[in-house]
Amino acid sequence: MIKNVFKAAVVAALALGIGNTAFAAQAVSLDELLQQVKTGRVKDAAENQKRIEEFQAARGRQQELLRQMQAEQTRQEQLSVQLENAFEANDAQIIDLERALQERLGELKELFGVLQQAAGDARGNFETSVTQIQFPERTDWLTAFAQKMGSTTRMPTLEEIERMWFELQREMTESAKVAKLTTTVVNAEGQEEERAVTRVGLFNVVSDGKYLEYVPETGRLVELQRQPQSRFLSRAEELESATDGLHGFAVDPTRGQLLALLVQSPSLTERIAQGKEVGYVIIALGIVAIIIAIWRLLALSAVSAKVNSQAKHLDKAGNNPLGRVLKIALDNPDSDVESLELKLGEQILKETPKFNTMLPFLKIISVVAPLLGLLGTVTGMIITFQAITLYGAGDPKLMAGGISTALVTTVLGLVVAIPTVFLHTLVQSRAKRLTQILQEEAAGMLSERAERMGQ
Repeated sequence: MIKNVFKAAVVAALALGIGNTAFAAQAVSLDELLQQVKTGRVKDAAENQKRIEEFQAARGRQQELLRQMQAEQTRQEQLSVQLENAFEANDAQIIDLERALQERLGELKELFGVLQQAAGDARGNFETSVTQIQFPERTDWLTAFAQKMGSTTRMPTLEEIERMWFELQREMTESAKVAKLTTTVVNAEGQEEERAVTRVGLFNVVSDGKYLEYVPETGRLVELQRQPQSRFLSRAEELESATDGLHGFAVDPTRGQLLALLVQSPSLTERIAQGKEVGYVIIALGIVAIIIAIWRLLALSAVSAKVNSQAKHLDKAGNNPLGRVLKIALDNPDSDVESLELKLGEQILKETPKFNTMLPFLKIISVVAPLLGLLGTVTGMIITFQAITLYGAGDPKLMAGGISTALVTTVLGLVVAIPTVFLHTLVQSRAKRLTQILQEEAAGMLSERAERMGQ
């Protein structure tokens, strides 16, 4: 009795350990728990007995099903043998028929191979051609035709061969035409719109005076983000508005490659921007040099006009360099030649610096500009080599782009230095000419005074 009670307690403890939810609503005594276990065992035994009885009752039916499956297996094996024999016979017949087909084809087999290759090449050319926007269905037909040429079970018809010739001939004919049509165009903002476009052979497509690019992957015409120079665009507008006659037009014979390279090349403003801070400093110095040179040329031209006018009226001193030198001679009529020469030389020395105003600064700019360009180049090369150190030298475009950017400052320095040297020489020659005029007139005055005093 004690042993049974102990077993019931163990069972109850295990039940409580697995899940407390079963007894959370109401407490169960040990006797009740023992009764529940007994009832469950009786129920399970009844279900097991029922399954055994059902299995024994169906034993005869299982034997019948087994005999049916064995008979079906025998029938299927016989059918498999028959099908294998038929397959071998058909395979031998197919080999004979294929041999006969190859013999009867003869030279046609080579013709079909040529047609297949021509169809594949034509499809590749048509997919990238601008005429594809007018005849989009031909590539699908060429694909099916090439597959048919590569098949040994299908023969092309005469109409299909003639259409192959027609497609090639039509492409050649369209290459010499300027056609106008309406199609979908993706503008520079990425929006699709219907436009009237003009196709120039197989080379270019223009619309609204702008060049378009054909994208084979999407089959759309896309407006170039950057257009070529205005002289090309003006001819495109002229061609679009024309109805007949001859008109000039810039044609890209490479079907867009040259145009893409032309568009990718940086403009003058972008080239200057590549020089960065050093380039801007060089340009600023060039502008200052031009302003100074123009100012000095105008000033020296005005002084030269006054000096030339004064040279015609030596009897009256005016307010100009020559007039002030002449005034020294007129104010000292009784001075000897030596004294007058010293006084005239002193006045010429006073006038000469005015002629050479800002000339040293022009000379400095002409020397500093190429040096700044060299500085920018060295700085750019350092940056380029740093990029090569980080990313390697496997991409020639990386080095070429960096070196090109670095050399921009050198070009800017030379562009500023060369005209600055020319302007400096021009202004300096004007200044020397005025100084020479003053010296010549002073020498004439001294010779005239010496002759008068000698008499």
